[in-house]
Amino acid sequence: MTIQISIYVLGLLIVLALLFDFMNGFHDAANAIATVVSTGVLKPQTAVAMAATFNFVAIFVFHQLTVAATVGKGTIDPAVIDQYVIFGALMGAIFWNLFTWYYGIPSSSSHALIGGLVGAAVAKSGTGALVAAGLWKTVAFIVIAPVLGFVFGSIMMLLVSWIFVRSTPRKVDKWFRRLQLASAAAYSLGHGGNDAQKTIGIIWMLLIAAGYSSAADAMPPMWVIISCYTAISFGTLFGGWRIVKTMGQKITKLKPVGGFCAETGGAITLFVSTALGIPVSTTHTITGAIVGVGSSQKMSAVRWGVAGNIVWAWIFTIPASAFVAAVAWWIGHHIM
Repeated sequence: MTIQISIYVLGLLIVLALLFDFMNGFHDAANAIATVVSTGVLKPQTAVAMAATFNFVAIFVFHQLTVAATVGKGTIDPAVIDQYVIFGALMGAIFWNLFTWYYGIPSSSSHALIGGLVGAAVAKSGTGALVAAGLWKTVAFIVIAPVLGFVFGSIMMLLVSWIFVRSTPRKVDKWFRRLQLASAAAYSLGHGGNDAQKTIGIIWMLLIAAGYSSAADAMPPMWVIISCYTAISFGTLFGGWRIVKTMGQKITKLKPVGGFCAETGGAITLFVSTALGIPVSTTHTITGAIVGVGSSQKMSAVRWGVAGNIVWAWIFTIPASAFVAAVAWWIGHHIM
């Protein structure tokens, strides 16, 4: 069913979606650069420039928009989509991003968006508007993504320790200062590939609902894809510095070899998740990988209290953004 929506409201919502995409990059920049900055391999300005570049380069790598399809068609019933639902979802996600950025809490922009969609859809049509299969897959990866990051980070650290067992610390440090550039680039590539597609999915579902695109289309318009990858890249370029210290040093102390292993483990998780069409949290992924690297050396190397506080933020993300989205949906009916 096509909704009646003015071109001005449609334009406003698209701009709001791109603003969320920008904030996604801004908020999650810390995830991509924290390890490479904290180990001293790159200066912050150089690190964000590299991360932003590879966020955009992902457009040429991830041709299948499987994550966008999950967000756009597999989270809530497309029949309930209108301007008020999209407005509520975006406002809920943007609020949570701003709140957690201000307090330096590494939370998930992805799950804030999913929570926003859930809250706005339920406010309009009740729980029957939810697509259980897609939501359960997303919710399951709140646990699975950091576990995979933990496993891959640990395995990488153990492999590297075994391979370089006879090398001097100085030689190992020299090698991995170079290799960490490659791992940081790979992680930023995975970040762009998974996260930009979430906003593509939002705009795509809005265009379908408004009659400017067809549900039968295999791909959204190219301008949507380019705009979303550009927005997240610019967000990363301006970087959310408040979160860098938490991710890079408060969880565990990282050296270049540990940074390489954490980024590689996180990148593998993101590439696999994107191929499967699962919207995952880059925050959850890299946190799990960092904890895996630290615990593979010794359990006491991880500050479990800090990690626990981060987990609490993960638990509250979807309910908090859903609540704000429901309120924003109600407000939208009175101002739009």
